[in-house]
Amino acid sequence: MSDKKRKSTSSAAAAGKEPSAKQQKLAPAKKEKKERAEGWLQDLVKQQRTEKKEMKFNQKRLRFITDTKQAKPGSEGVLYWMLRDHRVQDNWALIQAQRLALEENLPLHICVCLFVPKSELSTLRHYSFMLKGLKEVAKECKTLDIQFHLLHGSAGDVLPGFVSDHGLGAVVTDFSPLREPLQWLEDVKKALPKDIPLIQVDAHNIVPCWVASPKLEYAARTIRGKITKLLPEFLTEFPLVEKHPYTATAAAKPVDWDKILASLQVDRSVGEPEWAEPGTNGGMAMLESFIDVRLKLFDTQRNDPNAAALSQLSPWIRFGHLSAQRVALQVQHSGKSSGLSVSSFIEELVVRRELTDNFCFYNKKYDCVEGAYEWAQKTLKDHAKDKRPYLYTREQLEKAETHDKLWNGAQNQMVTEGKMHGFLRMYWAKKILEWTSSPEEALSIALYLNDRYELDGQDPNGFVGCMWSICGIHDQGWGERAVFGKIRYMNYKGCLRKFDVEEDSRDDVDVPKDLMMLLKRGVNVAPHQAVHVEGSPAKAKHNHQHTWTGQMDTLQANEEVENANYQHGEQKESQCGNQDDQRRTEETLRIAQLIDEPNEKHPTQTSKDGNRELCVQ
Repeated sequence: MSDKKRKSTSSAAAAGKEPSAKQQKLAPAKKEKKERAEGWLQDLVKQQRTEKKEMKFNQKRLRFITDTKQAKPGSEGVLYWMLRDHRVQDNWALIQAQRLALEENLPLHICVCLFVPKSELSTLRHYSFMLKGLKEVAKECKTLDIQFHLLHGSAGDVLPGFVSDHGLGAVVTDFSPLREPLQWLEDVKKALPKDIPLIQVDAHNIVPCWVASPKLEYAARTIRGKITKLLPEFLTEFPLVEKHPYTATAAAKPVDWDKILASLQVDRSVGEPEWAEPGTNGGMAMLESFIDVRLKLFDTQRNDPNAAALSQLSPWIRFGHLSAQRVALQVQHSGKSSGLSVSSFIEELVVRRELTDNFCFYNKKYDCVEGAYEWAQKTLKDHAKDKRPYLYTREQLEKAETHDKLWNGAQNQMVTEGKMHGFLRMYWAKKILEWTSSPEEALSIALYLNDRYELDGQDPNGFVGCMWSICGIHDQGWGERAVFGKIRYMNYKGCLRKFDVEEDSRDDVDVPKDLMMLLKRGVNVAPHQAVHVEGSPAKAKHNHQHTWTGQMDTLQANEEVENANYQHGEQKESQCGNQDDQRRTEETLRIAQLIDEPNEKHPTQTSKDGNRELCVQ
């Protein structure tokens, strides 16, 4: 019977007949996906915003920083102090500022305070990406009759005066959990006139940080359920930021963006990467390519650097050019055919990412060993004087002058392109712990390299990533070993078991362009410059063999004894993690379901170096 049906269908096609309604319904979704024209996502999102422009604003997204809660009577405008989220649409802070301005029949202003500290972390890479994104914001503001102002100086010094000079009656800002932005917020609060309200809106997280949890969460498993429960209430479409009907009497001064970028006192040796186009439009294009091409691979291949399976969206989310909430909505809406990849991606985008804001907001020592759990601090202290097989200086690590080809390649990619595969980031940081004299030095170097070179650096994700790798944050204790103590261990052979390390160095393999030369970048190193600790098991062999092959033999010899223990640790990790994995799978599937559920049940309410944060205030 089935053969007859196939012949019948084939005959109909040959005769040029139209397929039946049932046949049309059964047509593969992939064909439709291939026919989508470039830019389809931008068009779809514009349509969605227009349809949902009357969406309500949930008052739980905001908190009052000052005691004053009403806009000053007789004022001449409302100000949105754009701090972390550099975009116009899909921005809850700007949505609230416009709503307030409309209620008071006032013009709407946006300001950004630009201050460049003298620091090794102030690089052209970061400031160029940021300013080019802001240029896009200013252009869109002009079409919406919203005045955009670029102020020069620290927010506490320039913003209160700007408010007074322009007669502004209220200030709305967005949220960052890092100490520098929180200090800027406190400085502005102190200097603002007492009759001006200062309102903060969490426009970065889907569930506002202070709503998701009132305390420091121990791990993903302790916050996952809390966030999942709140998603029907907060994971909604955005109201449209529309053309503002009240025009300011004096227009904002035009900004010469090229001149400003050229005049910035930043380190220009850390250049702009070619792969990342700044701004919301660039972010939406990257999101579109992720949905179309890479999302289907995310669930099974995200830990393989050879596979193009990651979203690559972190720089746009870090600078606020792209809303994580928009990403979640569109991945769920347009990526349904990708199955478990959707829930796996939502787990990382929502639960894991928002956990990092929780950690930095409620733990003031989020970037030092003292901020780790007591068990981790104790085990690191107990093993602080353990013999290291290799010791490298910060300069050697920065120049990728180690014996480890894989590590060097990852480091060189970070320096030249401003990115590193997520799995290699863990390996990279853990090796710094193994190759430096103390956990404190390891964490300091890892944060320095991450914040100086990664395009998404100086962000809660980076702080928590380094703290997880080196200090065991959001993790548990494992079998005790030298140097690491009970901190989770990773080694080269573990990478060999996870993915084909050598594939990255073969020119005949169709792998992502940014990873194809990864291992080749790690070949030309100076391993003889490493300082070997007296008594190291690697020393004798190292003394008579300086070639790469010899160094690789040495590395493998050093790890041979560790390997059996590591395999045992992997088995233990698998056994111990089964229950948590099951809970995580259930929760992430629940997240995917909740995104599609209607929201009637949850009606929204109306109406020491001090320079880690990129200084846009």
